[in-house]
Amino acid sequence: MEACSICFKPKAKLDCGVCKEPVCKNCTVFLEDDNFAFLKPMPEDFILRRFCPTCYDAKVQPALTDYDADIEKAKNVFVFSKAENKESRYFKRVEKPIKVINCADREELILRLAYLAVKANCNTIVDVDLTQEKIKMGAYQTSNWSGTANPVEADPQKIEKK
Repeated sequence: MEACSICFKPKAKLDCGVCKEPVCKNCTVFLEDDNFAFLKPMPEDFILRRFCPTCYDAKVQPALTDYDADIEKAKNVFVFSKAENKESRYFKRVEKPIKVINCADREELILRLAYLAVKANCNTIVDVDLTQEKIKMGAYQTSNWSGTANPVEADPQKIEKK
């Protein structure tokens, strides 16, 4: 049995997702399931979702801070649907359209589209087209949401005036 690389106790059954060093359960830092939920694809180092404290502080915590900042920016992205083409017709559509499929609800889908726009250094999504597919399984029914949008960079002062 290997010794933990942090506390040196001889019961290290796990290994760090980054440095692959043996770590005991007490010393391991685990990521929550919703951490990096919108990040696709997940970085290879973060797939195991368990880390030694050293790697967590050096690599995971800065990435998690950046991710949380991007989520906060995504919550403030301006959204224009296809029906609002009078308001959005003057925006230059330089970036490629983005697409998200298989979301549980409408708000999550819009937030995912906004997050992808933030990652493309844009502050607005236009031509948002959302579709809902109802899935029936016997007496149980659920919805599956998909959507597309064009990320654009717009002047926030001009948008707020309108």
